[in-house]
Amino acid sequence: MTYTSLEDRIQRQGGDALDLMRNAQTGRYQFPVPPEFTTWMEEQRAWRESAALMDQSFHMTDLYVSGPDTMRLLSDLAVNSFAKFGRDKAKQLVCCNHEGYVIGDAIVFGLEEDAVNIVGRPVVPNWVQYHAETGGYDVTVERDERKLDNPDKPRKTYRYEVQGPNALKILEKVNEGGPLTTKFFNMGEITIAGCKARTLTHGMGGEQGLEMWGPFEDGAKVKAALLEAGAEFGLRQVGARAYSTAAAESGWVPSPLPAIFSGEGMKAYREWLPANSFEAISSLGGSLDAETVEAYYLTPWDLDYGRVVKFDHDFIGRAALEAMAEGSHRKKMTLVWNADDVLAVFGGMMDGSDLPAKYMEMPAAHYATHPYDRVLVDGRDVGVSISPVFSANERAWISLAILEEAAAAPGGEVTVVWGEPNGGTAKPNVEPHRQMQVRAEVHPWPIHESSRQHYRAQT
Repeated sequence: MTYTSLEDRIQRQGGDALDLMRNAQTGRYQFPVPPEFTTWMEEQRAWRESAALMDQSFHMTDLYVSGPDTMRLLSDLAVNSFAKFGRDKAKQLVCCNHEGYVIGDAIVFGLEEDAVNIVGRPVVPNWVQYHAETGGYDVTVERDERKLDNPDKPRKTYRYEVQGPNALKILEKVNEGGPLTTKFFNMGEITIAGCKARTLTHGMGGEQGLEMWGPFEDGAKVKAALLEAGAEFGLRQVGARAYSTAAAESGWVPSPLPAIFSGEGMKAYREWLPANSFEAISSLGGSLDAETVEAYYLTPWDLDYGRVVKFDHDFIGRAALEAMAEGSHRKKMTLVWNADDVLAVFGGMMDGSDLPAKYMEMPAAHYATHPYDRVLVDGRDVGVSISPVFSANERAWISLAILEEAAAAPGGEVTVVWGEPNGGTAKPNVEPHRQMQVRAEVHPWPIHESSRQHYRAQT
């Protein structure tokens, strides 16, 4: 069967976007880098104890936007302000629909005063490109697709991140001139092995570090220099298995369901999105079994982006967010799963029940693009758990959670419902299973106390 757009897929599913995503046949989201270089546990510990090198060259979409209306376009779409944005600045670009629910977020890099690069999952690049093409803006756009979507075309740039307690020692050793670091989320330059690169000061796992990028053809030479310099400082390359757990440790929710699957106001966009787009083939999983797709939509406050919402400009969703702003909001927290209950899940895979417990793949138990598990207090739903992973640094299973304020006090106990209802859905990577309940303790984010205190203070 040939589909023409996301909207076409939904309509041929009887108009049921939830059924389309719950039973999507696309399997797991893949990171196109080796699974491990040593072991995933050692690679996790590297960003906390020594230094880690993450190769981000292949799994994200880059959208280059340039022209006189570049900043106006971003300002019209972003909940956060671009009043002081320009060359050598970077920030999280957070976009909402007209009802104030999050479509997605990505990092936008100020390449010039009228040129940016938007990097992340395809969701925000798609949304920006749609408006660039249909909104009458004087801009040009260029896509550099992630390797998963265009395997035969070389990327324009390599993108590496070096982070951890020893990250700056390694970078100082290889730096061939110029200031090494900038203020948090500001950009600079570095020269490594004769190759110039631009940098961004931040870290993925909650530790200090730099992200760097340059022409793709320089990538192998730069990586070799970093690995050679990093040997004495315990630098480890991070494979896909460990990399997929970094978001949970750092407190970033990588997979909010884009708030685009319902409403006449988004229909034209759904018709614009190709049938093979990220949104059209993504899957929804977990124990949350809501009746409407809107129940999976999140607000900026759910993701702790309420602090960046600025009403100093007009943007899509502003009126709705102004109405929401004074109300109560859920909070993003970290959950540390009860060890005995986790062991019971693994034991439930081997007991005599008709259906085993749902498999928890280590270190990241992600079996859908958008995982949403129910969180209960005294049997009542109080939020959702997202992205469960095993952290060798914490020696515990952890997840991020979006909780009602009354349930979000650190030290409180909640219960996560693990596994899908009714024996599981028809996704190809979901085996028949039964649900289990796992107690969890509520913690702040990031889970690492030092990261909470010092992450944004690095210079």
